[in-house]
Order: sequence, then C-alpha cells, then structure tokens
Amino acid sequence: MLRIQTGGAARGTASAGGRLMSIGSVLSLLREEFPEVTISKIRFLEAEGLVEPQRTPSGYRKFGPEDVERLAQVLRMQRDHYLPLKVIKEHLEALERGEEVRLPSPGGPRELLDGASEAVAERVTAARLGREELLAAAEVEESDLVEWEAYGLIAQLPDGGYDAETVTVARIVSDLGKFGLEPRHLRAMKAAADREAGLIGNIVAPLRRHRNPQTRAHAEATTRELAGLSVRLHAALVQTALRAGTN
Repeated sequence: MLRIQTGGAARGTASAGGRLMSIGSVLSLLREEFPEVTISKIRFLEAEGLVEPQRTPSGYRKFGPEDVERLAQVLRMQRDHYLPLKVIKEHLEALERGEEVRLPSPGGPRELLDGASEAVAERVTAARLGREELLAAAEVEESDLVEWEAYGLIAQLPDGGYDAETVTVARIVSDLGKFGLEPRHLRAMKAAADREAGLIGNIVAPLRRHRNPQTRAHAEATTRELAGLSVRLHAALVQTALRAGTN
C-alpha cells in the first residue's frame, strides 16, 4: 500500500514528503496500488468535486499529500465496495465532519456499516449514476459500454441513469473479456438471470402489493435473501458441472 509522509508521520498512501506534486507524480504514486488509474481518471475525479488541488498562476495542478490520500480513498471505495461517486463524496464529507461512517463489506454493496443512518442506506441503495460516472467507476471505455448495451447486458434506467449494481456488472463483464468471453457469449447468462428475477418477482409480488409498510419491507428483505440463494445455487451448479466434466 502507498504511504504519504507528512513531517515524518505516515498519513496514508505514498511517500512524497509534504511537497506539492504534479499530476504526473500523483499518477506514479497511485499506480503502485491502482495500476489502471489514468490522468484522465484523476481529472474526472477533480471535475466531480472529489479532490481540489491547488493551481499555479499558469494553471497547472499541484497536489498535496492529503489530496493523494483522498484520491486513494476514492479509488479504494470504487474498487473494493463498488460505490458510486456521489455516495463516496457523501461518505468523505461525513468523515470530515467527524461522523462515523460504515462502508459496505466487499462484495455486498447494500450492507451498510455501524453508525450509518437509514437515510444514508437509502441513498446507497437508490444511487443513480450518469454515463460518465459509470465509465469512470467501472474503468471501462465508451465503446465497451455501447457494445454491452447492444447485447442487453447493461441497460439504462427509465430516467436515463444507471443503478449502483451496474458498476459491478460492467466490471465483471470486463474481467470475463480478459479470458476471451465476448458479450455474445454472455447472453445466455443474462437470459438465465432474467428468468430467475422473474421467478423471484412472482414469489414476492403479493407482499409488495400489501398495504402494510412492514409487509412491503419484508418483501424487499425476502427478495434480497432469495437473490442471494439463487446466486449461491448457480455457483454450486457450475462447480458441480465443472467437476463432472473433468471426471
């Protein structure tokens, strides 16, 4: 992990003394932990208000150790917890106010930490990302996203945005592509997922239509539990089939 030294005390990510750094130097430091980060990504995070470097009279960016640490925090929240930038910004602002904030456990983006209010939980669950924010969070190219949308692997919401889970989908599709699995190969997985979602939806539909708010809340909890069981069953079936194929 990177380390930033400020007056001899370790502060977070990289070792660069307390001096101000150019964006190129920041990139070199961050790439120790985040090999795929780019200058464009850093500029995008600045444009989104996640970091505010100083500017020289000629307009060049100058980053202090605290800026590099903040960038590293943002990148970790994206990489490890799949949080959208809007939620990351809220978490960082809460930390600056001295509030206790829990991050979702890795792989469980809807589980909030101790001390997080229900309002924060709702913002994470209902988070919406714009197209540029999705590209930055998932670290994929526009051409990739266009292709995945053409194959139905990713779809915009009615309001034109994307939900937080789309980041997870995009990253997994990207990772599968590194093994030679193209979008056309993944259509069967998408079709199976749609069928499972339809089955779960039919099971919880009566609960969702109930007038009692507690019953409707139970419907959402039941949906999450059934979805988790479905994922576990799918993984077990794949493992079983793979073992059978090697015998």
